[in-house]
Amino acid sequence: MATVIFDLDGTLADTSGDLIAAANHCFRHMGLGDVLDPVADAKVALRGGRMMLRTGLTRVGHEAGGIEAETDRYYQTLLDAYAEAIDHHTVLYPGAMEAVEQLVTDGLKVGICTNKPEALADLLLQRLGVRDAFASLVGADTLPVRKPDPEPLREAVRRAGGDPARSILVGDSDTDRNTAKAAGVPSVLVTFGPAGPDMAALEPEALLDDYADLPALAVRLIG
Repeated sequence: MATVIFDLDGTLADTSGDLIAAANHCFRHMGLGDVLDPVADAKVALRGGRMMLRTGLTRVGHEAGGIEAETDRYYQTLLDAYAEAIDHHTVLYPGAMEAVEQLVTDGLKVGICTNKPEALADLLLQRLGVRDAFASLVGADTLPVRKPDPEPLREAVRRAGGDPARSILVGDSDTDRNTAKAAGVPSVLVTFGPAGPDMAALEPEALLDDYADLPALAVRLIG
């Protein structure tokens, strides 16, 4: 069965505002104030919680040797703060769910493979009211490995009831591009997220400017 697997952050939804709010919660606890900007640092936010903490600590001139230790110390605090306010600013990208519905109508399976912890991804999708639209959800901690290892992608396809050899990954980063490449399947990178201008240089099999184009594109790429 042909399957379309989606990344979550920066692909299906713009989660950057809530992620940055959680990071700034940590920085305030450190006595640093709000270090990250919700707009200027949106791209950083979509690289994950640890990257936000590292970036903020580097920006304020924290001693380089202690950045990893401080990141480890506050990472759970960030996750807890994020869980408490996971959907205050997050919005689905225009047309995303309409495209998902059309893919299902066309007979394709759909699922999610994200590097967000599975419980947080599930919580967010529930809060957004779209969890039931996806036949599978594989997060950063679902398996012993995470993207760009290809196994989470393959497992997301299998759990959706599909064939890993007949799948594509829709994403927004070099991680997604490399995951699909490692799995030997096409990648489609969206251009409307915070990292959109960087996607063409990654040379995916296709770029996606509008979710309305995805159903036809999926059929062409999967065959």
